Amino acid sequence: MRTGRLIGAGRSADVYEADAGRVLRRDREGVGDAAAEGAVMEHVRKHGYPVPRVWPGTTESPRTDLVMERLTGPTMLRAWQDGALTPQEAGGMLAGLLRRLHRVPAYRSADPGARVLHLDLHPDNVILTADGPRVIDWSNTEEGDPALDWGMTAVILAQVAAAGGPMSGPVESTLAALLTDPSALTPDGLAEALRRRAANPTMSRDEVDLLPAAEALIRSRLH
Repeated sequence: MRTGRLIGAGRSADVYEADAGRVLRRDREGVGDAAAEGAVMEHVRKHGYPVPRVWPGTTESPRTDLVMERLTGPTMLRAWQDGALTPQEAGGMLAGLLRRLHRVPAYRSADPGARVLHLDLHPDNVILTADGPRVIDWSNTEEGDPALDWGMTAVILAQVAAAGGPMSGPVESTLAALLTDPSALTPDGLAEALRRRAANPTMSRDEVDLLPAAEALIRSRLH
């Protein structure tokens, strides 16, 4: 497949233009499993969940390369920074996307309580297209207790809110909107999310040090 210019970059992957309205996301670390990720994306898409379409088997490197539909629109984060979306609307949208995802049956697990989990659902992983929000970056996906997914999103937001600076207030409002109904976030889900964030090798020491304050901020919203 021919690839064009670099159009996006994350902590561990780059996104390039491709042909026929598609993009190629390449894991620069070579530790992911793009084929497995794409299979989960197609599973949730077939159940009506808003994700980009995936074309499996279209490159010679299925562990590092994922070919997807190219989406047009800003990220949720950009829309909110530009004033097109309020922090409260962003939080409500994230909550709706989590609830909708957790209605999709598990892809592989036989556990009746297990669901597909995104585990990195935050405002920079949602693209606001003309057809509505679409969720990207499924590299962390697993199956399990939905409370962990709620915990991960809450902790990611709370770390930003706890860091101070110009984003702190708006992100705290997003967190509050996410947890308007906190019943899906269990103590076990929050504890596991905090443990995973602390062990995440891509996080800086400063980010890890924010976790106690982030936990306190979340707990203040659970009463």
